[in-house]
Amino acid sequence: MTSQGFFDACRTVVPADAAAASAATELQARLTKPRGSLGSVEDIGIRLSAMAGTCPPPVPAPVTVAVFAGDHGVVAEGVTPWPQEVTAQMVANFCAGGAAINVLARHVGAEVVVVDVGVATPIPTDSNALVRRNVAPGTRNLAVVPAMTTEEAVAALDVGLDVALQSIAAGARMVVTGDMGIGNTTSAAALIAARSGRSAAEVTGRGTGIDDAMLERKKVVIAQALSRLAPDAEPLVVLAELGGLEIAALCGFVVGAATRRVPVIVDGVIAAAASLMATAFVPEVIDYLIVGHRSSEPGSSVVLEELGLAPVLDLGMRLGEGSGAALAVPTVQAAAKILREMATFDSAGVSDKAGPSN
Repeated sequence: MTSQGFFDACRTVVPADAAAASAATELQARLTKPRGSLGSVEDIGIRLSAMAGTCPPPVPAPVTVAVFAGDHGVVAEGVTPWPQEVTAQMVANFCAGGAAINVLARHVGAEVVVVDVGVATPIPTDSNALVRRNVAPGTRNLAVVPAMTTEEAVAALDVGLDVALQSIAAGARMVVTGDMGIGNTTSAAALIAARSGRSAAEVTGRGTGIDDAMLERKKVVIAQALSRLAPDAEPLVVLAELGGLEIAALCGFVVGAATRRVPVIVDGVIAAAASLMATAFVPEVIDYLIVGHRSSEPGSSVVLEELGLAPVLDLGMRLGEGSGAALAVPTVQAAAKILREMATFDSAGVSDKAGPSN
């Protein structure tokens, strides 16, 4: 564990370096290509320079994917067809290397760290790959009571912070958000609605593929939970009322990476909700976020609009686990390599644009 708490860490986040961003913008214009021809890859490279405070930026590797797992009391409301035990079973699958995120992490050369921050049922594994930091055996039913006490929320924030700082201390130079928790799209949608001012209907999706009746029930549950909140509720109150233990940990994880100026590739709607909450605690965090993909969950697009960030990929995915973000890793790394390795017009002896014709 670190000695630094979440709120102390928030005070150490600094904005990205505007001078490095300007230098990267100028360098992009001198590379042997038409200006802007690499599209968003150029924008990513500029942002990486700003995060690192240098141009060209270092290639963000090695990469660690942190999968935070927690259960949700709101499953009692019939918002998902999946039994709660699946959370623990999938955690064991992550530890055994058999889930989608394991395959994709191996594909992009990333390490996977699995963290039990709030799993409610016994996890069928004795794997050393599992980090056991269980704050509570799941949350309470957010439809009727606060999901967490503020003390539990802070403890989960601290877990995420610790995992980020430990991963970076061990060598990670880019981190990826992952999650697992049956019922967590309900919690994520509620948080997004609370922070964006959107209605439950605007941010609520089908999650694991629920039918129309369950979707309507899910919207009602979220609206019911939102009705308890004052319009000016503090971020910690919002998080405790509506959040999940793994979502709080992801929030802490994002802030932890930002304190070290390390880029965070954000996954789907769960991580989007956590990132939106992180910017509520410390707005400068946004400078270190790279949205790996646009989830097909409607709340994901709402967060992108709220934060003004564009996704690297848009593949219609909604799995979670960090899967979409992992797929974005090579593109982000390529953006840094373009600035580091591509020749300029001067160095390559290539003429830059034709002059006026006679």
